[in-house]
Amino acid sequence: MSNVKKKVVVGLSGGVDSSVTAYLLKEQGYEVIGLFMKNWHDDSVTISDECPWLEDSNDALIVADKLGIPFQTVDLSKEYKERIVDYMFKEYEMGRTPNPDVLCNREIKFDVFLKIALDLGADYVATGHYCRKASFLNNEGEEIHQLLAGIDNNKDQSYFLCQLSQSQLAKTLFPIGHLTKPEVREIAAANNLITADKKDSQGLCFIGKVRLPDFLQQKLKPKKGVIVEVPQEAAHYKNNVPEFTSKQEELMFKAKKPHYSVTDGKIVGEHNGAHYFTIGQRKGLDVGGTKEPLFVVDTDVVENVIYTGQGKNHPGLYRNTLFVNETEMHWVREDLKLAIDETMTVSARIRYRQPLQEATLYRVTGGLFVDFKVPQSAITEGQFVAWYQGEELIGSGVIS
Repeated sequence: MSNVKKKVVVGLSGGVDSSVTAYLLKEQGYEVIGLFMKNWHDDSVTISDECPWLEDSNDALIVADKLGIPFQTVDLSKEYKERIVDYMFKEYEMGRTPNPDVLCNREIKFDVFLKIALDLGADYVATGHYCRKASFLNNEGEEIHQLLAGIDNNKDQSYFLCQLSQSQLAKTLFPIGHLTKPEVREIAAANNLITADKKDSQGLCFIGKVRLPDFLQQKLKPKKGVIVEVPQEAAHYKNNVPEFTSKQEELMFKAKKPHYSVTDGKIVGEHNGAHYFTIGQRKGLDVGGTKEPLFVVDTDVVENVIYTGQGKNHPGLYRNTLFVNETEMHWVREDLKLAIDETMTVSARIRYRQPLQEATLYRVTGGLFVDFKVPQSAITEGQFVAWYQGEELIGSGVIS
């Protein structure tokens, strides 16, 4: 199938990955259009000596010019605020820790942006993500799309795309998924693209470098509360495992987090808002004098208390099992969806960059348990768990 006359809109971000994406598609004969998404206006919370979007859109323009492709900027800040920023505030307020990057892909890049591209007459959108897509026909002759990990283990970004659907994948190309980061930089340098040596962007998807507490404080008011240190020998961690009458009962028991109260430990400091902290966090507690650093093991946004434990091996940080609500469960491969009472052996991760872990999925009424073979550190509500078979990401869900 010839690519000539096939139109692709590339999300040109001003980084090296999307620059090379546009270059490769042009080489492959596609008609390429570069689009820069401006998603953020409020510079009061960004670390201001870097005005990221101005510099980035300028770099994107220079790249488009060099490649001889049309370029335009679209302002999506209204959608971004409604779908990402407001959602983040709401989640933090409830004491959950959202993942804006996953959301941003589902809601902005592969929804709002995709619609703009299709309105421009595009056949596909393309992004500089390190992941791959494959497709095959099933027995009924329907095309099934697969989301595969990127070849570069250091950079595989399939996790961030764990909420994509078949219809989104059908319209998407990932031209650099079979390359490593150094190879991408080499291609950029060989073709004199200005972004060849540009360092990778850090911080919130599209907002740039943001001081998260400052960002959250716009909406979530600071309020003083106490920091409690829970000792390793607390009663919560004594394994008084009851007799279970069913597997589901056992999973419910294992997925339950301990319920702490202030009397479970000693007060070691103060904080200015439990909703600014997340499980597993070490920075920002400002409590000295402990033998090992303190880690957040739980936050209580109702009572405004942060519970901590010493050292990264504190038992309060570890659990084997998590639950995903039915309403927050997503299958990239809908044809592999589990029915009630079915199970599946998978590899899973609960955060980007985490090596895949062996786990079993148990589908029950109301949702799904993910039961890991070994205990996982800092299972955090509001984050995404993604499950794989081999190198294929087949589904994901929000940790509840």
